[in-house]
Amino acid sequence: MTDKHKNSIPDISNPFDLFDQWFKEALDCPDIKDATAMTLSTVDEHGHPWTRVVLLKDRSDAGFSFFTNRGSIKGGHLKNDPNVALCFYWPALDRQIRIMGEATQASDEESDAYFAKRPRESQLGAWASIQSTELDARTTLIDRMADVTQQYEGQDVPRPPFWGGFIVSPRVIEFWSARPHRLHDRAIYTRDSNGDWTQKGLYP
Repeated sequence: MTDKHKNSIPDISNPFDLFDQWFKEALDCPDIKDATAMTLSTVDEHGHPWTRVVLLKDRSDAGFSFFTNRGSIKGGHLKNDPNVALCFYWPALDRQIRIMGEATQASDEESDAYFAKRPRESQLGAWASIQSTELDARTTLIDRMADVTQQYEGQDVPRPPFWGGFIVSPRVIEFWSARPHRLHDRAIYTRDSNGDWTQKGLYP
């Protein structure tokens, strides 16, 4: 592996290209358990922030995609306020990427296509879990899983109507790379109304 402290942020005009470069290196790094893990921050109706980890499932020209139960707490937040923040942190590479933008629902076709690729047990689990609601006992969840397993025995599991994807279209992407003596490298990209990106360096 290349010495991580020698990896200054390259001068690349399109932040998606830089993201793809860093993401590939993270995927290839044996010391990173899951490079797709990213922190998702939303705000509730009181303006209070909520944070959790979700998994990146696609990076397209439209943005960064993840999938969830849209009836969950995060789904409710996104319905009321689509402004979100994402953060990737890969300690093994001493790199972080922060993304600020707006989340919109993925199309039914995109959600159907991804759901069809999930392991069958995960498909059934999407039906069994009433995500974010109160659970009286774990046995209740196990029983619900048994019920849906029996219901769809011998047939394909359809995507639940309450389950699907979100795409985060970025307005700001910031790259951070650790350097000795805490003189870290930081570069921030900001997108204007025409879709063009402006790159600036930041003090660490």
